Amino acid sequence: MSTAAEDRPAPGRRITLVTRRDLFDYIRTDGAPWYGRLDDIAFLSRLYDLDALPSDDYRFATAREDIHQHCIRNPGDWPQDWVLTDARFGLDNGSDEQLLGFLAQMVHPVVCPDPERAEAMLSEFNKMLSRDGWGLAQQGEMSGRPVYAPTLLGGLPNTAVSSAHAVAVRVDAEYIAQQVTRMEGAIAAEPELAIGTAKEFIESICKTVLDERQEPHDKHDDVLALVRKTTRCLQLMPDQLDTSAPAASTVKRMMMNLAQLVQGAAELRNTYGTGHGRSKAQAEQRLTSRHARLAVGAASTLGVFLYETHEESGGASDATGPGL
Repeated sequence: MSTAAEDRPAPGRRITLVTRRDLFDYIRTDGAPWYGRLDDIAFLSRLYDLDALPSDDYRFATAREDIHQHCIRNPGDWPQDWVLTDARFGLDNGSDEQLLGFLAQMVHPVVCPDPERAEAMLSEFNKMLSRDGWGLAQQGEMSGRPVYAPTLLGGLPNTAVSSAHAVAVRVDAEYIAQQVTRMEGAIAAEPELAIGTAKEFIESICKTVLDERQEPHDKHDDVLALVRKTTRCLQLMPDQLDTSAPAASTVKRMMMNLAQLVQGAAELRNTYGTGHGRSKAQAEQRLTSRHARLAVGAASTLGVFLYETHEESGGASDATGPGL
């Protein structure tokens, strides 16, 4: 019998403990194994930086190492549902976004190869999540299979991140899809990871556009350099609109402002993001989810604009525009 406290979500969360437990019961039975055709490490790497999370085993330094030891080398060490209650992954004690990202990955085509099974799991997940105002909605396709992302029922969608999911599907590069999933899911629980991944997302989009247009770039290029090179080879203004220098310059300036915002957040992360080599007082100065939302929103908006501009102008290597 649940208590009144269990029926209420924790501050900042909508998904109650009752719903979480119902979801976990389903995952342990009809939803098992939660990692689908992958293994524990391959699945969790789609959502978390396992090399940055600590080990629970004194013999190892990282979560990746102790998961490999207890789930891959010695698969009987931990129960199959160990991840559901492991505090490092926040499924029972973290943000709604962490749990929703996990569920979305369970029905992802890469994880669940059987469309009928994925549809059955999705139906059960949405039935339980709807009680708390959440759901998983299709955000795109991969090889003809739907890809889902969290959606707040009755609310305004996060159009920037939703569009980033759709772009990741069209690029059809698994690592970009992982970046979008990771930066979205880490906003509340690991703001520093979300900020770092937002920067990586922009870098990946720019390099993809430059490679497809056969434009050179250097492995040492930072975000700002990559955005400059990308905008230089794109036609930023539609043909039917004024393509005068002032108009194009305004669009380019907007793009660089977004890039500088993402780069600035990453610099803040480097200053405040870890406690290594700093005093206790310095280590307690951490970035919050609002900083992460700012960086992820800017990165999603910029990345989507750049890739859609690349698509709309044909993606040809001879498509040029005035440089920065």
